[in-house]
Amino acid sequence: MAKSVRLKDIAERIGVSTVTVSKALSGQKGMSNALREKIMALANEMGYVPSISHKKDESARNYTIGVIISEQYMNEYNTFYNRLHQQVSQLAMENGCFTMLEVVTVDSQNKRTLPRLVTDKKVDGLMVIGRIDEKYLDNIRRYTSLPMVFLDFCNHTGDEDAVIADSYNGAYCMTNYLFDMGHKKIGFVGTVLASGAITDRYFGYRKSLLEHGLEYNEKWVIQDRDPAVGTIDAGAFFKLPEEMPTAFVCNCDIAAGILIKKLKDKGYRVPQDISVVGYDNYIFPGMCDIKITTYGVDTYEMGRNAVLNLIRKVSRERYRQGVMILEGHMIEGDSVSRYGA
Repeated sequence: MAKSVRLKDIAERIGVSTVTVSKALSGQKGMSNALREKIMALANEMGYVPSISHKKDESARNYTIGVIISEQYMNEYNTFYNRLHQQVSQLAMENGCFTMLEVVTVDSQNKRTLPRLVTDKKVDGLMVIGRIDEKYLDNIRRYTSLPMVFLDFCNHTGDEDAVIADSYNGAYCMTNYLFDMGHKKIGFVGTVLASGAITDRYFGYRKSLLEHGLEYNEKWVIQDRDPAVGTIDAGAFFKLPEEMPTAFVCNCDIAAGILIKKLKDKGYRVPQDISVVGYDNYIFPGMCDIKITTYGVDTYEMGRNAVLNLIRKVSRERYRQGVMILEGHMIEGDSVSRYGA
């Protein structure tokens, strides 16, 4: 019989204390997200199985959580959602639960075909990661009364439970930062209305423009994806205007990375000629050769709150009802310079 993996084993492999490993796996604060993710990845690799003997209610079930993600978020430019799903799975495991993933195709959403997770009655609750067709969600609700929590989006219906990042304020802060750096001609990269998060970030950008007394220039809003499909497309979109602003606010770091490459291909230097800021602090290795100044999103805390809320909702315990908005923070990189410097 294989020897069970202990916290001490993980700590020795990674070079930290047992207390640090315990805090990382139980969702406590006091360390960087990078270290937490490293510990969680190693624990998963070593086959660590958490003890659930600490539960207050010894008769509580080990729930199975169904995770639904639209196929549009599982392409090469959306590994952000892969990471979010991995964190949700790890957090569920740390709370004695299991997850089952179903990727829902666009065709299934259009035809209102219910997820197999729902029709086969395999799960105790549902977590929907990333925006999905609203009528498709309504069809799920009509079919089942399973407890449901949305992660990284909400429909603002007033009767939903969701955990989202503070997109509006984040983009507002990043635009203000560019103004503080002397920029007055600032564009936006993102297809408005392609998702609720992009729309919120766009209006955060617009709010900053209004407060600085500057008019909105429609030509400086660059589309990055097909609004119907929602998939970033570097070839079909990212069309640069003839008259360029001195800075851009991008709806995500992936869009920022693509924009920086497009600018360099056109002979612009970043940040000497044009400054660029992103959002979410996530880009896959090798995509961009400079560190992007961005607004960090705490995906771990988002996932933790979504998992705990769903478990409590399934258990019929008290939980944080409604939409929970988690703040982030600006992370300075090398993609912004002071205008005129």
